[in-house]
This record gives sequence, C-alpha cells and structure tokens, in this order.
Amino acid sequence: MRPRAWLFRAVTAVHRAVFRLTRGRLLGRAGGMPVVVLTTMGHRSGRKRRTMLTAPVVDGERVVLVASYGGHSHNPHWFQNLLIRPEVGVTVGGKPERRMRARVADRTERAELWPRVVSAYPGYDRYQQKTDRLIPLVVVEPYPGGGQRSGD
Repeated sequence: MRPRAWLFRAVTAVHRAVFRLTRGRLLGRAGGMPVVVLTTMGHRSGRKRRTMLTAPVVDGERVVLVASYGGHSHNPHWFQNLLIRPEVGVTVGGKPERRMRARVADRTERAELWPRVVSAYPGYDRYQQKTDRLIPLVVVEPYPGGGQRSGD
C-alpha cells in the first residue's frame, strides 16, 4: 500500500474511533460540515458497511450526501450499495442511528441542491470538473415508520 493511502486509512480509522467513542461530540464536523455515518448493506456480501461522510446539506431530518469519490471516474461503493438496498442507517450529530431511505436526486432537484452543496464545500465543484460522470446527490429521508434501528 502506498504511504499516502496508508496515512489516509490511518487518519480515517482514528477519526472513526473517536467519533464512535464520543458519539459524535468530538470530530462531529469536518470542513464545517456535519459528519455522517452511513450504514448500508453490501449488495454482494449482504454485510453491514459503515462509511463516514460529510453532509453538505442537512434540512431537518433530510440529509444530502455527495457521491463524489473525489472526482474519480466511477461512483463509490456505498453509492452502489444503496442503489440496490435503499434502506440505510444514518448517524448524525451524535444522535442514535436512524432508519432512513436513500434516493438519488433527479436532475431538477440536483440543480436546486448543487449550489448549496458547493457553497458548503467548493471542492465538490472541482471534483465535478475532474470527471465526465454527473456526480450524484443522494437524498436520505426518514424511512416510513422511522425510529431507531434495532440490532446494533
């Protein structure tokens, strides 16, 4: 593994551990945006996958995530997982994980949200310029019936 990749993984592991131990009270924001732990089910393995992301837009119970993958030519794995299984868990603001449903913003909704996303973190615009794919915005909303997930 390259030193840069190793360092990134190490920093992420420490961030994840501190976030989990303090229930988001420490390191609950990154780049001015709330940190979100997204729990998806692996579309091949069926195993829980937890990914730390930032949420450039949080409107009440609605959270918007950006499947930028740093401007790579393909979507991140977590995005592929939620396309197959849109029921996800979301932890934000140190609150217990909530059962939510994810969906991809359509072009009209994306056009409305994109300026807010870029305002929160201008790097997203650079990522979009770096890739030929249209970076998806994922809207995560309370799942019908809502509430906390059980079994964690």
